[in-house]
Amino acid sequence: MQLAMIGLGRMGGNMTERLIRDRHSVVVYDRSSDAVQKSGALGASPAKDLADLCAQLKAPRVIWIMVPSGAPVDDTIQALVPHLSAGDVLIDGGNSNFNDSVRRGAELAARNIEFIDAGTSGGVWGLENGYCLMVGGSKRAVTYCEPIFKTLAPPDGFAHVGPVGAGHYVKMVHNGIEYGLLQAYAEGYEVLHASKKFPELDLEQISSVWQHASVVRSWLNELAMRAFSKDASLSAIKGWVADSGEGRWTVAEAIDLDVPAPVITLSLLARFRSRQEDSFSAKVIAALRNEFGGHPVKSE
Repeated sequence: MQLAMIGLGRMGGNMTERLIRDRHSVVVYDRSSDAVQKSGALGASPAKDLADLCAQLKAPRVIWIMVPSGAPVDDTIQALVPHLSAGDVLIDGGNSNFNDSVRRGAELAARNIEFIDAGTSGGVWGLENGYCLMVGGSKRAVTYCEPIFKTLAPPDGFAHVGPVGAGHYVKMVHNGIEYGLLQAYAEGYEVLHASKKFPELDLEQISSVWQHASVVRSWLNELAMRAFSKDASLSAIKGWVADSGEGRWTVAEAIDLDVPAPVITLSLLARFRSRQEDSFSAKVIAALRNEFGGHPVKSE
């Protein structure tokens, strides 16, 4: 079927290619002319701006937005609305806050425009493996767009999880879980790496054997194995970890619901710690231990 893709970064560009491979007709737009040309070379129809993009689509139009969360999504929707008609469908496949998705859905519904929030997981591997899609929206809109979702997702990798906002809500919790899993693997491998009794432990070997019948085998562990195969000590990587906001939102939601989520919460705080060149709180602890117990401190 025909659709448009706005945003041709690492995710949007690969999603466009996967759609073209399955013979969907895709109109594309990105602020980067190089990205537009790359997708055009694969068979997409380039648009010079958002007005041109909408003009190339037959009604009811389907437009997938893959831009950073927050203001960029609102700005894109605001720019599109004057060129849309009743029955058109906008899909936000980025990591938007579910509250924003609920608001956007209500605002667009007042114009009789459908809105779908598609939580999307798969990263750079999605082109070949497919994307896990957690979709929120009306049954009518989701059913109409189902051929798109089935192309992007692997078998059984797409689910209509509820009304508008539900898709990004489920994706938020998905990413919160991811935070905890990543932290557990990271701490375990650090213990192995720091071992003084067994300093020659081979992390690539260990991560590989764990992929065979172990209860901790997973795709994340497979990726750890790949990383260790390239650089066993990860010496070229700085231990600075960003966050997309989803972990923060998951923790805030858990607090609002009185749900204890200590693992996800601590994994988020560990990311904050990774961004400090030096920790003032650690200095305070060192100073207090020196004051009450005479424990030694290290100078800068």
